[in-house]
Amino acid sequence: MAARIINGSEMAARIREATAERVAALKATCVNVRLDAIIVGDPAAGVIYARSQEKRCAKVGVEYRLHTLDASIDDDHLQNFIEELSHDDAVTGVMLNLPLPEHLDTPAAQYAIDPYKDVEGVNPANIGLLFYGTPIIAPCTALAVMAVLQETGVDVRGKDVCIVGQGSIVGKPIALSLMCAEATVRTCNKYTPDLAAHTADADIVIAAAGVPGLIGGKHVKEGAIVIDVGINSVPDPQSDDPNATRVVGDVKFDEVVEKASAVTPVPGGVGPVTVAILLQNAAEAAAKQHAHRRIHPH
Repeated sequence: MAARIINGSEMAARIREATAERVAALKATCVNVRLDAIIVGDPAAGVIYARSQEKRCAKVGVEYRLHTLDASIDDDHLQNFIEELSHDDAVTGVMLNLPLPEHLDTPAAQYAIDPYKDVEGVNPANIGLLFYGTPIIAPCTALAVMAVLQETGVDVRGKDVCIVGQGSIVGKPIALSLMCAEATVRTCNKYTPDLAAHTADADIVIAAAGVPGLIGGKHVKEGAIVIDVGINSVPDPQSDDPNATRVVGDVKFDEVVEKASAVTPVPGGVGPVTVAILLQNAAEAAAKQHAHRRIHPH
């Protein structure tokens, strides 16, 4: 029997609807939700992404402001700018678009974001608190993966979960989230010898290594749940344009869909949910700041 394909776009729509209701409720108590995004330099892709971000924010009632900083900015000035936003009561959410220019210290810039305004959950304080299961704002992708697993109806407690990918923003936070949910977690990476020996007996396989087609049919047992977090741009063999690309995940979808009980596609799976979770986190951040008297009604 072919797997159930989890529709991330439908999930995202439900999350946005709930977020819009929460933002409206906050506004009714005179608490505005405002997200300030930072782009260093002026990469065309970053600006396009920022415009789409602004549209998404508007649909749920979140005020959005974009700050474009010169690519030559140094660490001190960038961190000072982030700290200014963090200390501004009118700003309830701060996000830093990556990648930064190579001369800048990305972790230090992320550390400058107030943990209560860290809508992406990337401040080391939030990552660290995730270890105890008590982040102020949890990382978006980890929350998205947990939401997708909840969508499948599986109870992760006691389940054998294999995560392929150990990145600080995706793999590790997902592992910590699942450990807090009392799953049995093991982590691998693209260098793990005989990867199938680790994944093929797991109840849940989460692919987050950033390697196109890393997980195939041989890596998955019958009835497993497979969550594909990978987003990779590869040449499009179906296009007449030699420069054309398409987006694929870390999973060989056509192989895995015949064995798994549930699987997320790429695109249209975890990605849209992660974007919707960012807006959910923006509302959560404003609510927590107000509850802790870090902002006052305007």
